[in-house]
This record gives sequence, structure tokens and C-alpha cells, in this order.
Amino acid sequence: QVQLVESGGGLVQPGGSLTLSCEVSGTIFNSRTIAWYRQASGKEREWVALIGTSGLHNVASALRGRFTISRDNAKNTVYLQMNSLKPEDTAVYYCAASTRIWGTASPREYEYWGQGTQVTVSS
Repeated sequence: QVQLVESGGGLVQPGGSLTLSCEVSGTIFNSRTIAWYRQASGKEREWVALIGTSGLHNVASALRGRFTISRDNAKNTVYLQMNSLKPEDTAVYYCAASTRIWGTASPREYEYWGQGTQVTVSS
């Protein structure tokens, strides 16, 4: 059974940083593309970033320069480093796994999803 568990969310002041983790179990981690999405209250789910099996990655254009995605295959974990956080980054952040070696922003490609971790950016 494939499981994804997000952690690292919390309350942070504007301008601060957080690193989210997504630990994956029950599958061959290095054969899966992993993506991060977020959903703010009352808004649609938004793609944030993805990383393929080779380590090739992509970040939503509006977030480049502030958000970075990486993976540690030895730890079956993908990280989302978020810097210079803004109140509009407040959302529940989800990670998702695909069976493909590369992916797109379409959530339909991702078969498995975590439960999410709340990120709140507020003073």
C-alpha cells in the first residue's frame, strides 16, 4: 500500500522559511515522480512543483526563486524548501505520487496523495 506523509508545516511570519517533507512508503520510491500541490481555503487546488525520477524538476513560474524541490532517494523523501514566504502562500500543502518517470501539473497523473500539511504565513 502506497502511503505519502507530509510534515513540516506550521505558522511562520512573512519573509520566513519552511521546509516541507513528503515521505513515501509502500512503493519503489525512485521510480515515481512526486509533485507538490496546495489549496488555500475557498480556492482551487494549485500545482506547486514536481520532481522526476532523474532529479529533473520544475516549479510553478510564479513561485520560482522562492520555492525549491528536491528528493533524497535513500530516505524515500521529497522536500519543498519555501523561502520569503508571503501571506498568500497560506494553504494546505499536499504531495502526490505518479508511476511516471516525469510528469506535468495535471493532478490526474498522480495516483496517490498524502493528507496534507497546513502552512500559515501570518504576523
